Amino acid sequence: MTQDDASKTHHRSGAPWRNFYGRLKGKHLRDSQQGYLEEDLAALSPGAVDWEANPDRTPLDLEALFGGRPVWLETGFGGGEHMVHQAAMNPDVGIIGCEPYINGVAMLLGKIRTAGCENVAVHPGDVRDLFDVLPDQSIDKAFLLYPDPWPKKKHHRRRFVTPEYLEPFHRVLKPGAEFRVATDIPDYVRQTLEEVPRAGFEWLGERPSDWRAPWSDWISTRYEQKALREGRTPHYLTFRRL
Repeated sequence: MTQDDASKTHHRSGAPWRNFYGRLKGKHLRDSQQGYLEEDLAALSPGAVDWEANPDRTPLDLEALFGGRPVWLETGFGGGEHMVHQAAMNPDVGIIGCEPYINGVAMLLGKIRTAGCENVAVHPGDVRDLFDVLPDQSIDKAFLLYPDPWPKKKHHRRRFVTPEYLEPFHRVLKPGAEFRVATDIPDYVRQTLEEVPRAGFEWLGERPSDWRAPWSDWISTRYEQKALREGRTPHYLTFRRL
């Protein structure tokens, strides 16, 4: 079977064939982290996201999930520092985090326990599956912070800032919603500034400080600290969904 043929096939659940790249699991989880996954993760589910659980792709009930609060989305939350920081600072919003890397999910769950946040939901999987079931124009703000850079040119199509991701992403954001991107990779900046406006967003940068200085409510993540140690320059890009 060719790759094109494979792309047209569906799983028995009806799910489209979606290539997934990147790590799902890394080093061995500590016992405490395994405990977080077993004890806390299910209760933090935003609802039926996976195709096996929701083959009809019934939209999530965000009203019931967060009691009518504005809903924010963080795609690829890493170790969860920023997501928990925002949840603690903004108890009047609900935040959905999506991250396929299970070690990062376990780290987030530990931080949620410590902070006592009750306004969060977690999908430990592919964000494209989450886009399938988010209602149209339901997200008020979104974050893409230090995404996997896929530095080789042949891998650039795997990046989030491509039509495969940006088209459904645009659909689920409300008009006027803010979209923040942080990256230390110059070529990712280039591709972001090309592709995101093409997908229906306006870049709000007008002067160098608009992309050199972090947002006023920013908390530096471990990924950013690593970039700074290795001499790379963070860029902070802000867009508005048209």
